[in-house]
Amino acid sequence: MFELDVRSRKPIYEQLTDKVKEMILHGILQTDEQLPSVRTLSQQLTVNPNTIQKAYRELEREGYIYSLQGKGSFVAPMKKEQNAIKKAEVRDELLRLMAEAVYLGFTAAEISSLYQQVEKQREGGKSDD
Repeated sequence: MFELDVRSRKPIYEQLTDKVKEMILHGILQTDEQLPSVRTLSQQLTVNPNTIQKAYRELEREGYIYSLQGKGSFVAPMKKEQNAIKKAEVRDELLRLMAEAVYLGFTAAEISSLYQQVEKQREGGKSDD
């Protein structure tokens, strides 16, 4: 279900939160669907349970999941106003990153190519990396 890159500079918990967010946004994980327990996911990924717990706490703080005492963690329903707020945050971050990319010399064609790679990944294809 989850693949993590242990050689990445990105912390494991961030990789996990990003993967869960991606799966929620692409509809792979549905509203109210139960996530694997911390213990189960820890064993599957051979990762410390505290790392999984940290990722789940972060996802809950950001409103992507909710927890029920003794039952586990579940995908939270995405409200329209939450979605609008999230889109605005992502838009601001994209503008900042694109300004930095332009400053570093990225061309419009290179930025467009990156967007196309993301679209391919979203449709189930693989990127050229």
